[in-house]
Amino acid sequence: MTSETAPEGSKADWLADRALRGLISTMLRLPYKTRVPLMGRALGKAIGPLAGYRKRAQDNLALIYPDMGVLDRRQLAEACCDNFGRTIIENYSWQEFGEKLSGTMATGDGLVHLEQAAQSQRPVIFVTAHFGNHEAPRQVLTRMGHTIGGLYRPMQNAYFNAHYAKTMTSWGGPVFQQGRRGTMGFVRHLRGGGMGTLLYDVSAPGMRLPFLGHPARTSLSAAEIALKLDALVIPYFGIRQTDGLSFTVEVEAPITHGSAENMLLDMNARLEAQIVRNPAQWFWVHRRWK
Repeated sequence: MTSETAPEGSKADWLADRALRGLISTMLRLPYKTRVPLMGRALGKAIGPLAGYRKRAQDNLALIYPDMGVLDRRQLAEACCDNFGRTIIENYSWQEFGEKLSGTMATGDGLVHLEQAAQSQRPVIFVTAHFGNHEAPRQVLTRMGHTIGGLYRPMQNAYFNAHYAKTMTSWGGPVFQQGRRGTMGFVRHLRGGGMGTLLYDVSAPGMRLPFLGHPARTSLSAAEIALKLDALVIPYFGIRQTDGLSFTVEVEAPITHGSAENMLLDMNARLEAQIVRNPAQWFWVHRRWK
Protein backbone atom coordinates (compact mmCIF):
# COMPACT_ATOMS: atom_id res chain seq x y z
CA MET A 1 0.00 0.00 0.00
CA THR A 2 1.40 3.39 -1.05
CA SER A 3 0.57 6.85 0.19
CA GLU A 4 0.09 9.91 -2.01
CA THR A 5 2.96 12.39 -2.16
CA ALA A 6 2.10 15.54 -0.23
CA PRO A 7 1.94 18.67 -2.44
CA GLU A 8 4.68 21.26 -2.09
CA GLY A 9 4.51 25.00 -2.51
CA SER A 10 5.06 28.37 -0.91
CA LYS A 11 3.45 29.64 2.29
CA ALA A 12 1.36 31.99 0.15
CA ASP A 13 0.14 29.05 -1.94
CA TRP A 14 -0.79 27.16 1.22
CA LEU A 15 -2.69 30.15 2.65
CA ALA A 16 -4.50 30.74 -0.65
CA ASP A 17 -5.49 27.09 -0.76
CA ARG A 18 -6.80 27.20 2.81
CA ALA A 19 -8.94 30.20 1.94
CA LEU A 20 -10.29 28.58 -1.21
CA ARG A 21 -10.98 25.30 0.58
CA GLY A 22 -12.96 27.17 3.21
CA LEU A 23 -14.93 29.11 0.61
CA ILE A 24 -15.68 26.00 -1.47
CA SER A 25 -16.68 24.03 1.61
CA THR A 26 -19.07 26.79 2.63
CA MET A 27 -20.56 27.06 -0.85
CA LEU A 28 -21.12 23.31 -1.10
CA ARG A 29 -23.44 23.50 1.91
CA LEU A 30 -25.79 25.78 -0.01
CA PRO A 31 -28.45 24.70 -2.55
CA TYR A 32 -27.00 24.33 -6.05
CA LYS A 33 -29.02 27.21 -7.53
CA THR A 34 -27.74 29.48 -4.76
CA ARG A 35 -24.10 28.38 -4.64
CA VAL A 36 -23.32 28.78 -8.35
CA PRO A 37 -24.27 32.48 -8.74
CA LEU A 38 -22.89 33.25 -5.26
CA MET A 39 -19.51 31.76 -6.17
CA GLY A 40 -19.61 33.77 -9.36
CA ARG A 41 -20.16 36.98 -7.42
CA ALA A 42 -17.40 36.06 -4.97
CA LEU A 43 -14.87 35.72 -7.79
CA GLY A 44 -16.21 38.68 -9.74
CA LYS A 45 -16.53 41.19 -6.91
CA ALA A 46 -14.02 40.13 -4.25
CA ILE A 47 -11.53 37.35 -4.98
CA GLY A 48 -10.92 38.33 -8.61
CA PRO A 49 -9.80 41.88 -7.78
CA LEU A 50 -7.80 40.79 -4.70
CA ALA A 51 -6.02 37.94 -6.50
CA GLY A 52 -5.19 40.09 -9.52
CA TYR A 53 -7.41 38.09 -11.87
CA ARG A 54 -9.53 41.08 -12.85
CA LYS A 55 -6.50 43.24 -13.61
CA ARG A 56 -4.92 40.48 -15.71
CA ALA A 57 -8.16 40.09 -17.64
CA GLN A 58 -8.34 43.86 -18.17
CA ASP A 59 -4.73 43.92 -19.40
CA ASN A 60 -5.45 41.15 -21.90
CA LEU A 61 -8.61 42.90 -23.07
CA ALA A 62 -6.65 46.13 -23.55
CA LEU A 63 -4.20 44.24 -25.77
CA ILE A 64 -6.88 42.63 -27.92
CA TYR A 65 -9.47 45.45 -27.88
CA PRO A 66 -7.42 48.66 -27.58
CA ASP A 67 -10.43 50.80 -28.60
CA MET A 68 -12.65 49.40 -25.85
CA GLY A 69 -13.39 51.88 -23.07
CA VAL A 70 -11.85 51.39 -19.64
CA LEU A 71 -15.23 50.90 -17.94
CA ASP A 72 -16.32 48.37 -20.57
CA ARG A 73 -13.07 46.42 -20.10
CA ARG A 74 -13.59 46.39 -16.35
CA GLN A 75 -17.17 45.20 -16.69
CA LEU A 76 -16.14 42.44 -19.10
CA ALA A 77 -13.25 41.38 -16.85
CA GLU A 78 -15.63 41.17 -13.89
CA ALA A 79 -18.06 39.05 -15.93
CA CYS A 80 -15.15 36.79 -16.89
CA CYS A 81 -14.27 36.30 -13.22
CA ASP A 82 -17.92 35.59 -12.45
CA ASN A 83 -17.94 32.81 -15.05
CA PHE A 84 -14.64 31.53 -13.62
CA GLY A 85 -16.17 31.26 -10.15
CA ARG A 86 -19.29 29.53 -11.42
CA THR A 87 -17.17 27.02 -13.33
CA ILE A 88 -15.07 26.16 -10.27
CA ILE A 89 -18.04 25.40 -8.04
CA GLU A 90 -19.94 23.58 -10.80
CA ASN A 91 -17.01 21.23 -11.25
CA TYR A 92 -16.77 20.62 -7.51
CA SER A 93 -20.51 19.87 -7.66
CA TRP A 94 -20.06 17.47 -10.57
CA GLN A 95 -22.95 15.18 -9.61
CA GLU A 96 -25.45 18.03 -9.31
CA PHE A 97 -23.91 19.67 -12.37
CA GLY A 98 -24.61 16.47 -14.30
CA GLU A 99 -28.21 16.46 -13.06
CA LYS A 100 -28.60 20.08 -14.18
CA LEU A 101 -27.39 19.03 -17.64
CA SER A 102 -29.61 15.93 -17.79
CA GLY A 103 -32.00 17.59 -20.24
CA THR A 104 -29.30 19.20 -22.38
CA MET A 105 -28.89 17.73 -25.86
CA ALA A 106 -25.66 18.14 -27.79
CA THR A 107 -26.02 19.75 -31.22
CA GLY A 108 -23.72 20.35 -34.17
CA ASP A 109 -22.24 18.94 -37.35
CA GLY A 110 -19.70 16.88 -35.43
CA LEU A 111 -22.25 14.47 -33.94
CA VAL A 112 -22.62 12.32 -37.05
CA HIS A 113 -18.82 12.08 -37.35
CA LEU A 114 -18.60 11.14 -33.68
CA GLU A 115 -21.07 8.29 -34.10
CA GLN A 116 -19.23 7.01 -37.17
CA ALA A 117 -15.94 7.06 -35.26
CA ALA A 118 -17.50 5.24 -32.30
CA GLN A 119 -18.89 2.53 -34.57
CA SER A 120 -15.57 2.03 -36.38
CA GLN A 121 -13.55 2.39 -33.12
CA ARG A 122 -11.52 5.26 -34.51
CA PRO A 123 -9.85 7.34 -31.77
CA VAL A 124 -11.45 10.72 -31.06
CA ILE A 125 -9.74 13.76 -29.55
CA PHE A 126 -12.15 16.44 -28.42
CA VAL A 127 -10.44 19.84 -28.34
CA THR A 128 -11.88 22.61 -26.24
CA ALA A 129 -10.90 25.64 -24.20
CA HIS A 130 -11.41 27.42 -20.90
CA PHE A 131 -14.67 28.81 -22.21
CA GLY A 132 -18.13 28.67 -20.63
CA ASN A 133 -17.66 25.45 -18.70
CA HIS A 134 -15.33 23.07 -20.52
CA GLU A 135 -16.68 20.08 -18.57
CA ALA A 136 -20.29 20.55 -19.77
CA PRO A 137 -19.73 18.77 -23.12
CA ARG A 138 -17.97 15.83 -21.43
CA GLN A 139 -20.87 15.53 -19.00
CA VAL A 140 -23.46 15.51 -21.80
CA LEU A 141 -21.58 13.13 -24.11
CA THR A 142 -20.85 10.78 -21.20
CA ARG A 143 -24.58 10.65 -20.50
CA MET A 144 -25.04 9.70 -24.19
CA GLY A 145 -22.89 6.62 -23.60
CA HIS A 146 -19.38 7.75 -24.58
CA THR A 147 -16.39 7.14 -22.29
CA ILE A 148 -14.22 10.26 -22.48
CA GLY A 149 -10.85 10.55 -20.81
CA GLY A 150 -8.67 13.61 -20.67
CA LEU A 151 -5.24 15.17 -20.39
CA TYR A 152 -5.11 18.14 -18.02
CA ARG A 153 -2.53 20.72 -17.08
CA PRO A 154 -2.04 20.91 -13.30
CA MET A 155 -2.58 24.25 -11.60
CA GLN A 156 0.47 26.18 -10.44
CA ASN A 157 -0.75 26.04 -6.83
CA ALA A 158 0.01 22.41 -5.99
CA TYR A 159 -2.09 22.50 -2.83
CA PHE A 160 -5.19 23.58 -4.73
CA ASN A 161 -4.45 21.23 -7.63
CA ALA A 162 -4.36 18.24 -5.24
CA HIS A 163 -8.10 18.47 -4.67
CA TYR A 164 -9.22 20.29 -7.85
CA ALA A 165 -7.89 17.41 -9.97
CA LYS A 166 -10.38 15.12 -8.26
CA THR A 167 -13.24 17.06 -9.87
CA MET A 168 -12.04 15.71 -13.23
CA THR A 169 -11.03 12.21 -12.16
CA SER A 170 -14.06 11.30 -10.05
CA TRP A 171 -16.25 10.49 -13.06
CA GLY A 172 -16.04 9.66 -16.77
CA GLY A 173 -13.03 8.07 -18.43
CA PRO A 174 -9.43 8.11 -17.18
CA VAL A 175 -7.86 11.54 -16.81
CA PHE A 176 -4.10 12.03 -16.98
CA GLN A 177 -1.86 14.82 -15.72
CA GLN A 178 0.13 16.60 -18.43
CA GLY A 179 3.74 15.42 -18.69
CA ARG A 180 5.61 12.57 -20.34
CA ARG A 181 4.01 9.85 -18.23
CA GLY A 182 0.52 11.34 -18.45
CA THR A 183 0.74 11.86 -22.20
CA MET A 184 1.80 8.24 -22.69
CA GLY A 185 -1.20 7.12 -20.65
CA PHE A 186 -3.50 9.38 -22.66
CA VAL A 187 -2.18 7.94 -25.95
CA ARG A 188 -2.66 4.39 -24.68
CA HIS A 189 -6.25 5.26 -23.79
CA LEU A 190 -6.91 6.62 -27.30
CA ARG A 191 -5.21 3.83 -29.18
CA GLY A 192 -7.76 1.26 -30.22
CA GLY A 193 -10.75 3.57 -30.32
CA GLY A 194 -10.70 5.56 -27.09
CA MET A 195 -11.95 9.11 -26.68
CA GLY A 196 -10.30 11.94 -24.79
CA THR A 197 -10.40 15.71 -24.41
CA LEU A 198 -7.65 18.33 -24.50
CA LEU A 199 -7.71 22.05 -23.64
CA TYR A 200 -5.42 23.86 -26.04
CA ASP A 201 -5.86 27.54 -25.17
CA VAL A 202 -3.10 28.12 -22.60
CA SER A 203 0.45 29.32 -23.20
CA ALA A 204 2.66 26.27 -23.70
CA PRO A 205 5.87 25.27 -25.52
CA GLY A 206 5.25 24.88 -29.23
CA MET A 207 4.82 27.52 -31.93
CA ARG A 208 3.88 31.18 -31.77
CA LEU A 209 0.61 31.22 -33.69
CA PRO A 210 -1.84 34.08 -34.18
CA PHE A 211 -4.70 34.11 -31.70
CA LEU A 212 -7.11 37.04 -31.59
CA GLY A 213 -4.69 38.98 -33.74
CA HIS A 214 -1.54 38.50 -31.65
CA PRO A 215 1.09 35.73 -31.58
CA ALA A 216 0.66 33.30 -28.70
CA ARG A 217 2.69 30.26 -27.68
CA THR A 218 0.62 27.27 -28.73
CA SER A 219 1.17 23.58 -28.08
CA LEU A 220 0.88 21.35 -31.15
CA SER A 221 0.37 18.19 -29.10
CA ALA A 222 -3.35 17.77 -29.88
CA ALA A 223 -2.67 17.74 -33.63
CA GLU A 224 0.51 15.68 -33.32
CA ILE A 225 -1.23 12.95 -31.32
CA ALA A 226 -4.16 12.98 -33.74
CA LEU A 227 -1.86 12.57 -36.74
CA LYS A 228 0.09 9.78 -35.04
CA LEU A 229 -3.06 7.80 -34.19
CA ASP A 230 -5.24 8.89 -37.15
CA ALA A 231 -7.66 10.24 -34.54
CA LEU A 232 -10.67 12.36 -35.38
CA VAL A 233 -10.32 15.88 -33.91
CA ILE A 234 -13.64 17.42 -32.87
CA PRO A 235 -13.96 20.84 -31.22
CA TYR A 236 -16.72 21.10 -28.64
CA PHE A 237 -17.86 23.90 -26.34
CA GLY A 238 -20.15 24.27 -23.33
CA ILE A 239 -21.77 27.70 -23.67
CA ARG A 240 -23.35 29.25 -20.60
CA GLN A 241 -26.85 30.62 -21.10
CA THR A 242 -28.31 33.88 -19.85
CA ASP A 243 -29.73 32.28 -16.68
CA GLY A 244 -26.14 31.59 -15.60
CA LEU A 245 -26.90 27.93 -14.80
CA SER A 246 -27.83 26.12 -18.01
CA PHE A 247 -25.75 25.39 -21.11
CA THR A 248 -25.87 24.59 -24.76
CA VAL A 249 -23.32 22.04 -25.96
CA GLU A 250 -21.98 22.51 -29.48
CA VAL A 251 -20.10 19.64 -31.16
CA GLU A 252 -18.46 21.14 -34.23
CA ALA A 253 -17.38 19.59 -37.51
CA PRO A 254 -13.99 17.83 -37.29
CA ILE A 255 -10.68 19.60 -37.90
CA THR A 256 -9.25 18.55 -41.27
CA HIS A 257 -6.00 16.61 -40.97
CA GLY A 258 -2.99 18.40 -42.40
CA SER A 259 0.11 19.93 -40.89
CA ALA A 260 0.01 20.29 -37.13
CA GLU A 261 0.38 24.06 -37.53
CA ASN A 262 -2.61 24.36 -39.86
CA MET A 263 -4.73 22.18 -37.58
CA LEU A 264 -3.99 24.47 -34.63
CA LEU A 265 -4.75 27.54 -36.72
CA ASP A 266 -8.17 26.04 -37.45
CA MET A 267 -8.68 25.25 -33.75
CA ASN A 268 -7.76 28.83 -32.84
CA ALA A 269 -10.22 30.14 -35.43
CA ARG A 270 -13.01 27.99 -33.96
CA LEU A 271 -12.36 29.38 -30.47
CA GLU A 272 -12.06 32.94 -31.74
CA ALA A 273 -15.55 32.64 -33.26
CA GLN A 274 -16.94 31.54 -29.89
CA ILE A 275 -15.18 34.41 -28.09
CA VAL A 276 -16.56 36.98 -30.52
CA ARG A 277 -20.08 35.74 -29.76
CA ASN A 278 -19.60 35.47 -25.98
CA PRO A 279 -16.44 37.36 -24.90
CA ALA A 280 -17.17 37.17 -21.16
CA GLN A 281 -17.12 33.37 -21.24
CA TRP A 282 -13.44 32.95 -22.15
CA PHE A 283 -10.95 32.90 -19.26
CA TRP A 284 -9.15 36.18 -19.95
CA VAL A 285 -7.36 35.63 -16.62
CA HIS A 286 -4.81 33.32 -18.29
CA ARG A 287 -1.40 34.69 -19.31
CA ARG A 288 -2.09 33.76 -22.93
CA TRP A 289 0.21 36.28 -24.58
CA LYS A 290 3.43 35.94 -22.58
